[in-house]
Amino acid sequence: MKTVKKFLLFIFIIVIVISCIIVMIGRSYYNKALKEKPLITRVEDIMNDDKFVKFDSMSVYYRNAVVSVEDHRFYDHGPVDFIAIARAIFTNIKKRDFVEGGSTITQQVAKNVILTQEQSWIRKIAEIFAAYDLEKNYTKKEIFELYVNTAYFGDGYYGIYEASYGYYNKAPSELNLDESSMLAGVPNAPSVYAPTVNPDLAKKRQYHVINTMLEYGYITKDEALSIK
Repeated sequence: MKTVKKFLLFIFIIVIVISCIIVMIGRSYYNKALKEKPLITRVEDIMNDDKFVKFDSMSVYYRNAVVSVEDHRFYDHGPVDFIAIARAIFTNIKKRDFVEGGSTITQQVAKNVILTQEQSWIRKIAEIFAAYDLEKNYTKKEIFELYVNTAYFGDGYYGIYEASYGYYNKAPSELNLDESSMLAGVPNAPSVYAPTVNPDLAKKRQYHVINTMLEYGYITKDEALSIK
């Protein structure tokens, strides 16, 4: 029995040590990115762009569509949503596949603005450090702006300004429910969900967005049915 306890204690210590090493490497990864270009400089460059769209200059339908499908607790949680992470882990284990992520909108901004799209645990840890820095220095509205202004919408369109004019030839403030729910679903996988790539899959993704908007109370059942 004592041998088993010692073995378990040894395993526990090993896990703690490895976890600490990974966290330190992740922090170093993030610090390296900041040395290349400070956070405030990166954000200022984005916000000073002529095509940058402010929060209040976006359709309410669009704002609600993005939050409902990407991070429905965005305004209520911190940089990391541990409830979403736990739910994603449970779902992925149940499905025996990676079908759901647990990243917040803030974490996605960290990836788009500060880090890279590299899929690794080190980058994921660095993303958490970056997310905390973002929420320490910027409001939720500003972080939302950064997300939709840096997201890729397929067909060569970066940011909601280019996507809105490119797909619908109208300002982001003029997007209706149909257009908003379509665009909100694209950044998840632009090569798959862009309307010009595969209209059928784009429509299925749009229906998913509509369902989340209905689930979280952003639209009525009649509004949802009008799109479907």
